[in-house]
Amino acid sequence: MKITILLLLLIPFSFVVKAQEKKDFSLSFNHMALSVKDVNVSAEFYTKVLNLEIIPSSLKYDDVRWISLGEGKELHLVSYVEGEVKTNKAIHLALSTTNFDAFVQWLTTMKIEYGDFPGNLNKINVRSDGIKQVFFQDPDRYWIEVNSINK
Repeated sequence: MKITILLLLLIPFSFVVKAQEKKDFSLSFNHMALSVKDVNVSAEFYTKVLNLEIIPSSLKYDDVRWISLGEGKELHLVSYVEGEVKTNKAIHLALSTTNFDAFVQWLTTMKIEYGDFPGNLNKINVRSDGIKQVFFQDPDRYWIEVNSINK
């Protein structure tokens, strides 16, 4: 009897939960924007170190660069915002590569300091699922993670 009453009381709430699950829209990642001191220095870093490409734009902004992250995703570098930006390693841009060892060698060649998540220089972080990671910073001190792809 108590179970029947409990079930009868819960039935109206199941519609509330169901209604909360239904969405009339969906979202997908489009771009990330970073406030940078010198858009040309930052654009050079992202194109030379990370081998990303600048997206040509018909808009003529001297203080903005759009960088392709692939698959229609973008990184926007914006240098007209004033003020200091403070961040920590937990806030980072993460990219994956199919040839992790070659990328780490490239960082060494480019004299880019990297390390594991705790901050040990020239150390590679290996997660419990086997994914390798390195963390480093761009010219504006934003953190970037590059990780291996789990095969």
